[in-house]
Amino acid sequence: MKGKTAIGAALDAAGAKAQYDGHVKRILGSRQVLARILKGAVEEFRAFSPEEIAGWIEPDIRIEGTALRPGETGKEKLLITGDSTESRIPGEGTITYDIRFRVYVPGQGRRETVKLLMNVEAQKKFYLKYRIVTRGIFYGARMLSEQLDREFTYSEYGKLKKVYSIWICMNAPLHIGNALTEYWIGKRDIIGTMPEKKKNYDKLSVIIICLNEKSREKGGELHGFLNTLLSPGMNAARKKEMLLRDYGVEMEQEMGEELKQMCNLSEAIEENAMRKGVRKGVRKGISLTKNIMRLAGEGKTEEEISAICGVSAKMVREIMEA
Repeated sequence: MKGKTAIGAALDAAGAKAQYDGHVKRILGSRQVLARILKGAVEEFRAFSPEEIAGWIEPDIRIEGTALRPGETGKEKLLITGDSTESRIPGEGTITYDIRFRVYVPGQGRRETVKLLMNVEAQKKFYLKYRIVTRGIFYGARMLSEQLDREFTYSEYGKLKKVYSIWICMNAPLHIGNALTEYWIGKRDIIGTMPEKKKNYDKLSVIIICLNEKSREKGGELHGFLNTLLSPGMNAARKKEMLLRDYGVEMEQEMGEELKQMCNLSEAIEENAMRKGVRKGVRKGISLTKNIMRLAGEGKTEEEISAICGVSAKMVREIMEA
């Protein structure tokens, strides 16, 4: 037997979807990609260019370790290293984040800089056994509590940094389509007025970005960018061309390789699913034919066979006459 390619070995090991997820995380963890996500989704960055934002992202970005090639353990340094993707707090369990990083944004008059803590998660489905926003709030809350003894000590709560948990949901249902929603901590005066600056309570935001290539509502520039970047039906060469032409993304060598691998895996997964579907259809057809012929042999009428097998009388007649 000839030696298998990395993709072939991954598919044979039934790990293709996990491999695809790993490439998606690496691609989203690119500084150029993160800068465009921040510009399109985060209020603090909307007035700045992706190039400026990319320069404010700290050199260390942590991406969850996923073994993508033979011999990798998933623990190697990926694109960068930063806040651990694994959060362990005694009595509160363990959270594994997809991507974590720190970024700065100019403060008022650009005389100061504000530090923000970021988490980016990739989701293949919108409807799960939990609501994405609820999980996002939990992740954000953990990122707040983790700051004790890291960003501040004792009662220095004024040093608490704002956190963002950004969820990119691919394959969103058509009735949602391309959408972007933010949930945040707000203020509502019920009796009287509490004189509190927004920066003192605006500490957690959850942003959900829904993507659907087939939706009539195309969304904004960020949706176009992410739909191109993560499209399962577009080859790597076409993606590179569109990303450069439409969004000014200069393709880094590593990012280009990840795109190629992701596209190849996507095609392989689709072909594998089609083969399984054909085989299943053939088996189902053979079973149906046997049942119809057996019932006909027992003297059942076309109408009776149709009702028993759940198919039309016309199909029963065509199978019996074949």
